[in-house]
Amino acid sequence: MTRRRLSAVPTAAGRFYLSPRRAATGDRGSGSVLAVALLGALVTMTAVLVPVLALLPVSQSVQGAADAAALAAADVASGLMPGAPCDTAARAAELNGARLVACSVDGLIATVAVSRTVGGFPIGSRARAGPAP
Repeated sequence: MTRRRLSAVPTAAGRFYLSPRRAATGDRGSGSVLAVALLGALVTMTAVLVPVLALLPVSQSVQGAADAAALAAADVASGLMPGAPCDTAARAAELNGARLVACSVDGLIATVAVSRTVGGFPIGSRARAGPAP
């Protein structure tokens, strides 16, 4: 047997009578639901954006590797350093954590493309180096 809770309810004459408590209706408690939903959305957005934003410094690193590889190839092509331009570019890219994808030398101008895979995403960059035109 369950017991019902009773509440004192005023009448128009100023007297009170006992009435069973009514169930909560309306917007009562909706603020808590909204707060939990907003918190869940915030956590989801953070979980999605953190890995994507972590790729930005890697992109800068790959660009630096491309620049270093192009400069190394241009130095060899101009005769400042001994060796083959594309081999030197490949070595410079490896030292900077990237892989040489393409290399071409046209006179004293070296053009290289490097790539690096991070978290399943390939990140590539191209660079060109040589004397000023």
